Amino acid sequence: MKLETLETVNVERAARRPVIVVTDTDNGEQRLVKAADIATDPLRAELAKQLRMGKSGTIEVGGKKLFLNVYAPTAKLVIVGAVHISQALAPLARSLDYDVTVVDPRTAFASPERFPDVPLIAEWPDVALPPLNIDHYTAFVALTHDPKIDDPALLHAFARDCFYIGALGSRKTHAKRGERLKARGARDSDIARIHAPIGLAIGAVSPSEIAVSIMAEITAKLRLPAPEKEQAA
Repeated sequence: MKLETLETVNVERAARRPVIVVTDTDNGEQRLVKAADIATDPLRAELAKQLRMGKSGTIEVGGKKLFLNVYAPTAKLVIVGAVHISQALAPLARSLDYDVTVVDPRTAFASPERFPDVPLIAEWPDVALPPLNIDHYTAFVALTHDPKIDDPALLHAFARDCFYIGALGSRKTHAKRGERLKARGARDSDIARIHAPIGLAIGAVSPSEIAVSIMAEITAKLRLPAPEKEQAA
């Protein structure tokens, strides 16, 4: 890899922006494709697929073998609410290589005994969330059922363009949540981004099962192609 290419890769990685280096395996020619340029690249379908998988690999296009070296940011999971579901969700997400942080101002819940080896921030969202540098490669879940905690946290997630936003609660609860959030400046498009009721519909009952359904929904959002209506938006 040329020094100029390596320097650009390092800059993009430091900024948590994906980048792909395309190498012609026959002659060694390379070019770098930034995330913002994938949509207009001649190999956009192949690049987008490889980026969704988060893995490097070889493709064949027009009789040429190309190696796509994918540099994607490590996905984050921010869990607001140190509840029973979170106790199951945090280690599950860590086993899938997410950087996990649990936020809850209620110190009786956010204790190291309940969340061994998981970063905990026992502060209100307005204090806890800004230093986390939440971004597009962050999945964000609100699980406290307390509007004083969940609502400001969700507003922060909207502003940071998280790739997944989910919140615990029934459809009725979510409808009331939407009214509160719009009263605080959220747009209809923001509310529509919330996965609520949270998780895939797998009939989950126990906290551990609900954690599995949440992680499955996050994985689907990260790995599967976006629906056409989302791509057009």
